[in-house]
Amino acid sequence: MNAADIMTNDVLTLNAETSVLDAARLMLQHRISGLPVLDWQGRLVGVLTEGDLLRRTETGTERRRSHWLELLLGPGRAAQDYIHAHARKVGEAMSENVIQVAPDATLEQIVALMEKHHVKRLPVVAGDKMVGIVSRADLLRALVADAEKAPTIPATDEEIRANLLAEIDKQRWAPRAVLRIAVSHGIVELRGTITDERERLALRIAAENIPGVKGVTDHLVFVDPLSGMAIEPDEKR
Repeated sequence: MNAADIMTNDVLTLNAETSVLDAARLMLQHRISGLPVLDWQGRLVGVLTEGDLLRRTETGTERRRSHWLELLLGPGRAAQDYIHAHARKVGEAMSENVIQVAPDATLEQIVALMEKHHVKRLPVVAGDKMVGIVSRADLLRALVADAEKAPTIPATDEEIRANLLAEIDKQRWAPRAVLRIAVSHGIVELRGTITDERERLALRIAAENIPGVKGVTDHLVFVDPLSGMAIEPDEKR
C-alpha cells in the first residue's frame, strides 16, 4: 500500500494572494489545521498551518525577544518574526520548505517523514503538480479498512503455536529461549521468565493477534535482572 492508495484527491488549497484571514476562516470551517498553497499553474509552493498563525499581533502573541538576543540573532530573524505576525497574504505567512512525497511512497516512508518533521499531512506530488494529500486521518482509515477486510481464519492448535513462535522469533525483545508455549482449544498458555514487565504485555498481544486464538493464559514469572528475585504472575490477569 502506498500514498496513491490512501491519499485524499479532492484537496482544499490556497493561493499566495489569499488573505490570511480568509485562510483562517477556511481552516475553521473545514476543521483543517493546514492547507497547501499552489501557484496559478497548480504547482506546490508552500503550506500554511495553524503553527504559522500562532504568533500574531491581532491576538497579542507576537514574538518578543530580549534586546541582547535580537542583537545576537541579527536583524533578519527579527524581520522574519515581524512578517509572520503582520502578514496579510498567505504567500507572506506560509512555510515554503514543504515536505512532500511521491504517489508511490510507502506507508512506512510516509510515517517516518511525519515523525521526523513533526507534520500531520504530506502533499503528494507527481512531476510538478500536486495530486493529493496524505494525512494522519488517511492512515487511520487505512488501518480500519485493512482490519475490516482481514479474514478470521480458523486454525488448529498446532498452527496457532507455530504462527506465534514464528512471530516471536522475529522480535529481538522476545525472551525466546526461556519461553514455553502450549495451545489447547485455541487458548494460548504462556510460561517461562521475563526480565521486564513490558515483555509480558507484548507477548500477550503477539498471541492475541494470531488468527484462531480465543484467549491467553499468563503464567510468566518476572525475574529481577539485578537481584534475581522471582515474582510469580498475578493469576487474575
